[in-house]
Amino acid sequence: MSRIVNCVKLGTEAEGLDAPPFPGEAGKRIFENISKQAWQEWLRHQTMLINEHRLMPFEAQAKQFLAQEREKYLFGPGAALPEGYVPPKAG
Repeated sequence: MSRIVNCVKLGTEAEGLDAPPFPGEAGKRIFENISKQAWQEWLRHQTMLINEHRLMPFEAQAKQFLAQEREKYLFGPGAALPEGYVPPKAG
């Protein structure tokens, strides 16, 4: 049986994650308040940010930037797209 959460990103009840995405308070908060769908949307957005900003995710500065963007994307008003970003055309 899947776990249902009141997803703060989607504003509706939806299937929750199977486990926290990472240890610590941030992972616990995401596990309790973010749905699988919203988490997958964040992962796609994060990939775009890594590519557009040419980030090395293992670097401390990149980790901090992505954590701030994750907070805005999942719990805030949403994260801004990089300046000049043009989404790929659907094929």
